[in-house]
Amino acid sequence: MSGYQSRSYPLPAGLASNIRSYRPPLWLRNGHVQSVWPTLFRRIDVAEPLSQRIDTPDGDELHLDWYRQGSPRLAILSHGLEGHSRRPYILGLARGLLADGWDVLAWNFRSCGGHMNRLPRFYHSGATQDLHTVVRHALADRADYQHVALSGFSMGGNLTLLYLAEQGERIDSRIRGAVTYSVPCDLAGSARMLALPSRRIYMQRFLRDLQVKMAEKASHFPDLIDLDGFDGIRNFQQFDDRYTAPLHGFRDANDYWTQASCLPRLPEIRVPSLIVNAADDPFLSTACYPEKRRQLGAWVTLEAPRWGGHVGFVEIARDGYYWSERRALNFLRGLLS
Repeated sequence: MSGYQSRSYPLPAGLASNIRSYRPPLWLRNGHVQSVWPTLFRRIDVAEPLSQRIDTPDGDELHLDWYRQGSPRLAILSHGLEGHSRRPYILGLARGLLADGWDVLAWNFRSCGGHMNRLPRFYHSGATQDLHTVVRHALADRADYQHVALSGFSMGGNLTLLYLAEQGERIDSRIRGAVTYSVPCDLAGSARMLALPSRRIYMQRFLRDLQVKMAEKASHFPDLIDLDGFDGIRNFQQFDDRYTAPLHGFRDANDYWTQASCLPRLPEIRVPSLIVNAADDPFLSTACYPEKRRQLGAWVTLEAPRWGGHVGFVEIARDGYYWSERRALNFLRGLLS
């Protein structure tokens, strides 16, 4: 376990109450460029976190990164598919939150962050019990936290919103709200988008990473997980039918997508929650942009900037922050006012 050393971070500029709309330079007005740029070129300098392993109620484990500075406010960050707690989008928001006076907890889904979990199962878009375990652990660890905010990116955004919907009226009063980005609210539609030939580069990367993970799983559980024919898998329909659904108690991929999509559950949320989905996101289907109040419910707001790609929202700024981080801090400040 490594110890976090507090450090001073410059507060992002442009946090006025009415933050300007996202308008990137012309060469960034492309959803694919936005989606790959941060992965290729962004590096975030933050202090080494305090790493912690916690047990889950079913005998598995989760790995957490803590950034503590004695704040009464805590933000819990959830990463995306095949991501981890130290991806640039997680660290970028963590840096801004620390500068604005928050403690931060970024957690890794089962099998992510370089830590293979113990059980045959791994993670999925509806594994809200793991987020609940993290939330409960954090609040028990520091009983004096007065305000808690959640944030999630891509799959982590869906997970966050589904968790809030399941909590409904029972939600802990310290949880003030959530801000989410690039959320595949409609998992079936997003799976179809990523199956398109024009998205092959993304699909191949996900499957390549998942194949490595499933190979390790198969070495520990050969009677449950078979890698024969994996090279013939071309999309999430095939992967989720073969692995995700049976390992996590779903009938098939369609049953999994139906049960794990946050879209039909949004009206059940009872804390202010923001969804920011760029209109040019190459991962999202039309259904991932719910605009009607009956779809969103009373507590959820959708913003759909014209540009931003998938977990992009790149900004070339002297202070190093992205627009998404400025928007998140602006929204979270509003929860506390």
